[in-house]
Amino acid sequence: MSLTLEAAANTAKVLSEALPYIQKFVGKTVVVKFGGNAMVGEELKSSFARDIVLMKVVGINPVVVHGGGPQIGELLDQLKIESRFVDGMRVTDSKTMDVVEMVLGATVNKDIVNLINQHGGKAVGVTGKDGMLIQASKMQVARNTPEMEAPEIIDIGHVGEVKQVNTEIIDMLTASHFIPVIAPIGVDEKGASYNINADLVAGRIAEVLKAEKLILLTNVAGLQDKNGDVLTGLTTAEVDALIDDGTIHGGMLPKIGCALDAVNAGVSSAHIIDGRVAHAVLLEIFTDQGVGTLISNQKN
Repeated sequence: MSLTLEAAANTAKVLSEALPYIQKFVGKTVVVKFGGNAMVGEELKSSFARDIVLMKVVGINPVVVHGGGPQIGELLDQLKIESRFVDGMRVTDSKTMDVVEMVLGATVNKDIVNLINQHGGKAVGVTGKDGMLIQASKMQVARNTPEMEAPEIIDIGHVGEVKQVNTEIIDMLTASHFIPVIAPIGVDEKGASYNINADLVAGRIAEVLKAEKLILLTNVAGLQDKNGDVLTGLTTAEVDALIDDGTIHGGMLPKIGCALDAVNAGVSSAHIIDGRVAHAVLLEIFTDQGVGTLISNQKN
């Protein structure tokens, strides 16, 4: 077999393998959190945009939620505004919130929209403030030590939690064959803006949309056991056990907590996948192997 025929045969094999997955997920909603390394390299950004467009073309409804922490940090540095963190969360005063809105709601959001559109999609960018999409409340951070009689409440400014999601805008865009691209900025009943963790926003949106899948792009290969091997198909009970025995710890805990909450709320499966791999989203959805960790309530 010539190289040309071999390449064609491999392409046909890949398409054939993808067919049952396409048939299974037509008409379903998939919420994808775009962040980490996948947002940095031009090749990875381009492959992500093509993945999202292909999903829409074959009849799946992708909803993109994006982060932008490094970009926010870069602009704060340029403006000589100090970045401070408490338990991994950026302390967000009024000046910092202005920068967050500028970066997430304008620069990053519009860059992603433009990229998807350049690859043949029809993306529309919104923030959680548009149409009261993400109604937020101020996040309370408490620290407690054995010496303290009561927990210390730390004010980290305009950092919020998702109180409620109004899906009207998302439903309207999806029904009109647009791809929603959402910046994780919320608003409270008084009109104050809040910076919200993008994983948390993606998880809550997946819950209220009753999404088929929640996909969280990260900078690691997936959940790993104590030997460093990637764990693939896990039930929520197995994930709980891995948290209890300390296998899952540190910075991965909030992401896993978000995935567990979504699955327990009715999302069919949550995926922690390696955003450093080109076309990671397509590989996870449309191939037998995938490129990360799948969490569901289904027993293997």
